[in-house]
Amino acid sequence: MAEGLGIGRRELDEWLASQVPGFRGLRTIARFGTGQSNPTWRIEAESGSYVLRTAPVGPLLPGAHEVEREARVMAALAQTGFPVPKVLAVAGDDASPFGRALFVMPFVAGRVFADPALPGLDPAGRLAVYGAMAETLARLHAVEPAAAGLQSLARSGGYFARQLAVWSRAYAASVAESHPDMQRAERWLAGNLPEEEPPARLLHGDYRHDNLIFAADRPEVVAVVDWELATLGPPVADLAYQVAQWRLPRDCVMPGLGGLDRAALGLPDEDAHRAAYARAGGDEGTGLWRYATVFSLYRLAAILAGVARRARDGQGTDPEIGRRYGEVVPLLAGLAAAEAGRRGSDD
Repeated sequence: MAEGLGIGRRELDEWLASQVPGFRGLRTIARFGTGQSNPTWRIEAESGSYVLRTAPVGPLLPGAHEVEREARVMAALAQTGFPVPKVLAVAGDDASPFGRALFVMPFVAGRVFADPALPGLDPAGRLAVYGAMAETLARLHAVEPAAAGLQSLARSGGYFARQLAVWSRAYAASVAESHPDMQRAERWLAGNLPEEEPPARLLHGDYRHDNLIFAADRPEVVAVVDWELATLGPPVADLAYQVAQWRLPRDCVMPGLGGLDRAALGLPDEDAHRAAYARAGGDEGTGLWRYATVFSLYRLAAILAGVARRARDGQGTDPEIGRRYGEVVPLLAGLAAAEAGRRGSDD
């Protein structure tokens, strides 16, 4: 049997050959150990290296793990020249040999940084990588959703109200009892919804260092992956989500930059990264930054609560890692509640 896919190697080889242009000669298939959401496999064949991504086995939260939607976004972005892997084949639940949706893309070689502190680089190299992150995000937000054929991806306007409803329901479905700091953050978010939002742009939804593939020899993003949470909304939502995670401590299963001397290490602080993004043409969210930060911390806590739930239900890649992600939820909730209670400017 092909590893964890519930299908024989011969059947998988035949299906791939019939659906993926030029595919021939399946050699090996191995599941990536990272990632706790949509299961992902690397495939080696005579014709090259590929990646297969599927929805998880078992019951799913409404609207979650929509790999066909993910493939749609990537295929549309590829037409604009934005760095994403090419979608080679897509199958819904009915057409998939596994009985659940999937898509196939080529394997993109390069560097993936698991640690935002970039310990293998010198200060100049770190600054260059973070600059590329900011520039690539600004480039994404410059894509006109209608021009890319993605204007129907989500309703226009009211992003934060919709997303708060989505993630509060998801969090409630993932835990037996809500953490008090999650309750405090949710009350603040509900009571301080922005009256106006800037024009909606395409959002990645999970823009992090480990969802970016860099060239082996230069600080250039050659592919952005994991588009499961892509939607339309204000650009500040993506930027704040990336930056907010850096507040986590170093010893976390999802390591942050907490406690580091960023200037000495060549790592930007929040203001510097916002400024780099703005210089690249992005809208860094003046007036919405605090709200977007609280929301990002709350949302990430809800996401990790879902990861922990799937681990308990036997749906995760690694039950122990899933459990450890669950332990981060109270920490993120505390950060969200503290930011909500902070006095000062929204910027």
